[in-house]
Amino acid sequence: MKKQILITIALLTVFSLALAACGNQPTSVPATVEPVSPAEVVAEGRLEPIYGVNLFFQARGVVEEVLVNEGDSVKLGDVLVRLSNAGGAEAQVVIAQNAYDVLLRNESGDRAKFWQAYMDAQIVRGDAEKEWDDLNVDSIEDNIEDDKATVEDRQQDLKDAQEDFDKYKDLDQDNSSRKNAEDDLERAQEDLNQAIRYLEENIRERDEIRAAYDAALAAETEAKHQYEISLDGPNADQLALVKANLDAARDTLSNYVITAPFDGVVAEVNVKVGEQVTVETRAISIADFRQWIIKTTDVTELEVVKLSEGQSVSLVPDALPDLILKGTITQISQAYTQQGGDILYTVHVTVKNPDPRLKWGMTVEATFQ
Repeated sequence: MKKQILITIALLTVFSLALAACGNQPTSVPATVEPVSPAEVVAEGRLEPIYGVNLFFQARGVVEEVLVNEGDSVKLGDVLVRLSNAGGAEAQVVIAQNAYDVLLRNESGDRAKFWQAYMDAQIVRGDAEKEWDDLNVDSIEDNIEDDKATVEDRQQDLKDAQEDFDKYKDLDQDNSSRKNAEDDLERAQEDLNQAIRYLEENIRERDEIRAAYDAALAAETEAKHQYEISLDGPNADQLALVKANLDAARDTLSNYVITAPFDGVVAEVNVKVGEQVTVETRAISIADFRQWIIKTTDVTELEVVKLSEGQSVSLVPDALPDLILKGTITQISQAYTQQGGDILYTVHVTVKNPDPRLKWGMTVEATFQ
């Protein structure tokens, strides 16, 4: 908006000078008018924390724990949210970490610790096995088959209801026959949705416990293998293998646990305990609000050539017009975007004197000296 005002002022000045020249000079002598251009580059930008990220799960599951609230400070590596099927993966990481630590601490091998890791893995496997054995799988699978049949029935009901509604859909909306058919169609859809939910709940009840049992079996097998190879003493190949196992276990765990990628503050918590999530569910937003940057949105090719890194910038948030911030250009993008026929470049400005009232996403007017 400010750019438009400056351009308008410049055009009016040129026009006024031209009129004055026409009134005071003979018509045979053309008036010479110097072009008017603003001395400053003014742009709009968005306020962003120096680090900000939205965190997603890498697997489907049910949220078991939410360990932070909005506004909490977190450290790199802090666990923020866990899914209910993370237990087996966590046990596998512990076992792999123990095996790796033992090799690093003692080049001659530490059979006792490998043995203890193996024993721990057996306990985890035993608990998972008992939970699986206690589960009445036959009953659940019978329920699943019944639920599948119910879903098919509800699908047929929905189809029938749709066909009935199609007979009356062209009638006036206040027509009683049309309204009754529409109500029947809505109930049929609700019944189908409920039947699908029951089916999914029974499938999850069986599959989550089985997945934990399978993970515990794999962890026990790996712990036993590590103990057995420790009998021959450590070597470079063994160390590389244990490290690879640890990395793989951590990768698996990262599917079920979200940790803080840097020191910062929890900006938003978007999940709750008991909620079913997918890989598309944004769980947590974290940011480092100790430093702010501005990213411009409308610096043109004619303006960017006047700017350079280290240049001073005056910043005024639209929401805080009485607040004047100081900034410095820290980066000018080499790539461009095209918008409405204009070639635009993004300029990054670091705020020198942040104010506690600043909020993520605020619009800021930047004046480049």
